Amino acid sequence: MTEWWRDAVIYQIYPRSFQDDNGDGIGDLRGITRRLDHVAALGVDAIWLSPIFTSPMKDMGYDVSDYTDIDPLFGTLADFDAMVARAHDLGLKVIIDQVISHTSDKHPWFEESRQSRSNPKADWYVWADPNPDGTPPTNWPSVFGGPAWEWEPRRRQYYLHNFLIQQPDLNFHHRPVQDALLDTMRFWLDRGVDGFRLDTVNYYFHDDKLRDNPPNPDADGPETYGYQQHIHSKNRPENIGFLKRLRTLTDEYDARMMVGEVGDGGDTAIRIMAEYTEGSDRLHMCYSFEMLGPAFTARHFRHVIEGVQKGAPDGHSCWSFSNHDVPRHVTRWGDHALNRDDLAKQAAAMLLSFPGSVCLYQGEELGQTETELVYAELTDPPALRFWPEVKGRDGCRTPMVWDDSLPNAGFTTATPWLPVKTEQAARAVSRQGGDNGGVLGAYRAMLAFRRAQPALRWGATQFLDLPEPYLAFQRRHEGHMITCLFNLSPRASQIRFEFSGDLIGPSQATVDAGQLVLPANGFAFIANGSIHVATEE
Repeated sequence: MTEWWRDAVIYQIYPRSFQDDNGDGIGDLRGITRRLDHVAALGVDAIWLSPIFTSPMKDMGYDVSDYTDIDPLFGTLADFDAMVARAHDLGLKVIIDQVISHTSDKHPWFEESRQSRSNPKADWYVWADPNPDGTPPTNWPSVFGGPAWEWEPRRRQYYLHNFLIQQPDLNFHHRPVQDALLDTMRFWLDRGVDGFRLDTVNYYFHDDKLRDNPPNPDADGPETYGYQQHIHSKNRPENIGFLKRLRTLTDEYDARMMVGEVGDGGDTAIRIMAEYTEGSDRLHMCYSFEMLGPAFTARHFRHVIEGVQKGAPDGHSCWSFSNHDVPRHVTRWGDHALNRDDLAKQAAAMLLSFPGSVCLYQGEELGQTETELVYAELTDPPALRFWPEVKGRDGCRTPMVWDDSLPNAGFTTATPWLPVKTEQAARAVSRQGGDNGGVLGAYRAMLAFRRAQPALRWGATQFLDLPEPYLAFQRRHEGHMITCLFNLSPRASQIRFEFSGDLIGPSQATVDAGQLVLPANGFAFIANGSIHVATEE
């Protein structure tokens, strides 16, 4: 059984926004199939598709009403099979989203469950009686605002929804729920998918005693969800047992994998990532939002990576800087660079030299920026509810840009579901297709460099002690070592480094009087050598 995922670079496709081939303004499976050559040419190993299942689209597909069919917006099962076949022909693995912590309220399971307390699906969701005064049974909040409980008059009970009201939580304490979900995943494994991305993997179980969450003493920000420590509504120890069942299922098939999304922050997220990947009977790997936030310091990146490695020496992580839930990193970290292209190139070099697996988000290879939207253009539920304090996720989900000479940059001939604006269109593939020193060329070069360096793919990692804003670590594999050095600053390095070895790959450093100097947002790779601080300017 091959473990291809251990050094994989996974390219995330947000299907609504990748390529529209049927002219309705929404991306589809045939569009993805047509554009796979672009993905393969980057030099990545796999694609991950955000949800494409039948859905009312209250949360853009993360509210599933049929786990074993394709939503007509995206095409058919035949279109899916054709896409998988083409991906495999190009040497790309296919990973699909699994949103199993909750369903849509239009799923047949929930429509039956809500009818009474005695029907065959009565215990498939999390139901609870009200308090004596009629209020919800716990103080748990919804991620999207308000309480996590909604009243159902037919049962005279509340049901749990950690997200939208239209996304009721499944009851994982009920064994038939687990069995049914495993059956739906087997459907896709039999169809040839190579793995699963598990949405909100730490939300599966709730505290069956329905205890209130304690307050969070460090609460801050405009959203009330952070005002609690969510020790009873998620992150439950019972989760491990179900993860083991998932691993048993995927182990029945050759070379399949699972990557879990840990929906939490800080040291809690690092602990869960370690816990969920420790040993060979849980998830293959996890990622959290720790590198998807505003922090851009050497200390932060080191703390996150070392925290997971120390917590789970045998575990495995998947790192990313952008995805469909957060502002694009070139905008998010913009204050740390004078030139966004320089920042984009540095981010590629840094991410692709980190230990573990890597996930790239569509458009990241173009240096794509966050789209500025007005209220009338929004579709995202949190933004619609809490605008303008909460900007929502639409800004990172606007369409992929292919050719700026065409309407909507070649994404669609119709009106796109989210607008294609001039700033984003200017970064189209057509403008960066040649070897012109652009961000796309830098990504291709860095991906090729990573692929050619076993130390970057599998090597052990040791961080070097340098002052901010310099991040440095060494990757070692079978007698070969690469020292990776980054200047996380919009200024040329104030420190000169003495070094031995050879500068290799896409290094941007210069050598002056035998000493290494890094430009603003510069980086260097040194083969079989070392560095240390020489002088401060």
